[in-house]
Amino acid sequence: MISTASPETLPSRRAARVASGRLRRRRVAVACAAMAAIVVGVLWVSALLGGVPVAAPGAPAAPPAVQSIPAPVFTRAPAAASICDDPAVAAAVAAGDDEAVIVAAGGGMSFREAVVSGTAPCISLSDPARRWVVVNKQRPLNPIDYEPQGIVQVQGLQTFNAGVLRQDAAAALQQMAEAVETAGVGTLGQLSGYRSYDTQVATYQENVARGGQAEAEVSSARPGFSEHQLGLAMDLMPCGSGCGTLDDFGSSPEGQWVAANAWQFGFVVRYEQGATPVTGYEAEPWHLRYIGPELARAYHEGGWHTLEEFFGLPAAPSYAG
Repeated sequence: MISTASPETLPSRRAARVASGRLRRRRVAVACAAMAAIVVGVLWVSALLGGVPVAAPGAPAAPPAVQSIPAPVFTRAPAAASICDDPAVAAAVAAGDDEAVIVAAGGGMSFREAVVSGTAPCISLSDPARRWVVVNKQRPLNPIDYEPQGIVQVQGLQTFNAGVLRQDAAAALQQMAEAVETAGVGTLGQLSGYRSYDTQVATYQENVARGGQAEAEVSSARPGFSEHQLGLAMDLMPCGSGCGTLDDFGSSPEGQWVAANAWQFGFVVRYEQGATPVTGYEAEPWHLRYIGPELARAYHEGGWHTLEEFFGLPAAPSYAG
């Protein structure tokens, strides 16, 4: 069909269509802007309700908040209780009852742990009157000429050289000698128990004169450094078929029985084979040291071989000067 519109009306219609399109685009832009504003507003309100600070629309963005880190809290571990605060321990210490002290402390192992950890300030390993004293080449007796109380003759053993000990050690050694005979192992003989300071002076000088100082000091203590001066040490001999010598003791039936069972009577073999780097002395299976039943049990059950290691003390292979 042929249009009947006049040429003059065509431009007018095109202009109207253009104007109408511009109006629609303007309306769409306005609607989008309004929608964006609504979304921003909703987010802003939600953030405020959530407690998170948000900048107002159109404002520059705030820097991110720095989250604070709580300061560390340090707590001091409570100090370990001292066994000396126990009234039973304190009373036994004051009474001089060494075995009661150890029992009140919880037994030999608990006593040892308290000493090693430093929670036994009332216990001195340097007190020569106590069973737990440690004497070695770095730890002389104090006083140097100390004399024990209650020295008695040991009964039930063949005796050479005035076999006397402190009363508690003497009673325990007599019980052990009786047990050896009851077991049919043999008979114990005692060669040397308590030695005074003056006796140790003579003993040490004889050994030096015989073999020189270096040789003497792996088998004989200087005066004031000997366990024999405590009255708690005894050198034993086998006397089952006539008494042998000190050197015979370790391999004898008596010596083997003593090595396995002495702890039951409160004794330990003080200088064992292989312990020279710690004790400074050659092996002396005949040299027994009394420390009492509770400590001897802990020593045996813990597999210890020297009193230095048992009480956490430094090795003492040589003298300080």
